[in-house]
Amino acid sequence: MSKIYVLHENDEWTIHLTKRLDELYLPYEVWHLNEGLVDLTEEPPEGVFYSRMSASSHTRGNRYAPEFTETVLAWLERHGRKVFNGTRALRLEVSKVNQYTALHGVGIQTPKTIAAAGKKQIIEAAEKMGEKSFITKHNRAGKGLGVQLFHSIDSLKQYIEGDDFEEPVDGITLIQQYIQSPEPYITRCEFVGGKFVYAVQVDTSEGFELCPADACQLGDQFCPADGGEEEEKAKFQIVENFQDPIIAAYEKFLLDNQIAVAGIEFIRDENGIIYTYDINTNTNYNADAEAKYGKYGMLELAVFLEQELNKLGHIPALSRS
Repeated sequence: MSKIYVLHENDEWTIHLTKRLDELYLPYEVWHLNEGLVDLTEEPPEGVFYSRMSASSHTRGNRYAPEFTETVLAWLERHGRKVFNGTRALRLEVSKVNQYTALHGVGIQTPKTIAAAGKKQIIEAAEKMGEKSFITKHNRAGKGLGVQLFHSIDSLKQYIEGDDFEEPVDGITLIQQYIQSPEPYITRCEFVGGKFVYAVQVDTSEGFELCPADACQLGDQFCPADGGEEEEKAKFQIVENFQDPIIAAYEKFLLDNQIAVAGIEFIRDENGIIYTYDINTNTNYNADAEAKYGKYGMLELAVFLEQELNKLGHIPALSRS
């Protein structure tokens, strides 16, 4: 019997999806891909496969989960299985350089960025950047890894030579133009099945100025997967009837890059220009913001996977509570 297969490395994030799959009485199986084996001489099972592999897996002790996941995805794709967020999506997830080059290729604006390998080269990149203010971040990131704001080359040198310097897991540090927004928020657009679901504004007024990226960098209380304390809940607000030409550009980008599920983040500068700076193919949702809006990302995703499973001949459940 065909079923839904969820490929991941983090139980705490995945349980929000499996709860929705249970509510819809859908047959599914969860593959935790921190370790395992793949017999390339065998065929994979029939079904719908959805990857939630994260670029930050190494921060949870799952250093090689993305590499093993790519092995599994290549095996699935080789045998023609229905895969969502496959190898192309994974390569974008684990490399912001891949993201930016792909975005540039279709004319979507990103902040000016220089990639550097080596401490000396990081400083050289900042000097070449020629910006009064700039940020650093890791190429393979998530959770705001390596994100720092600098207003001078001297302060960067102190960081690079100090004990607080974070070595990127892939050895690549990005030096990026700092975009100053007149409003204290960034916008994250959520897509399921390659189609726009909603946009959420993330308040960046309290300690979030270091980078308009990855709300999780401030700790779990600011993570989109967790509402946090009562006073923090308003940090995530879904925008009613959000409309912008960038949505059509994002949908085409997702289609061209074989990405079914993603959260894409952008910031506007003082001239209203949109800079896209992050694509999250392992997207999470804020429960409190969704409850106020009445739309639920994980439910949308579960329904999408159900529809795709039905195309393989799955017989829907007769009743649902």
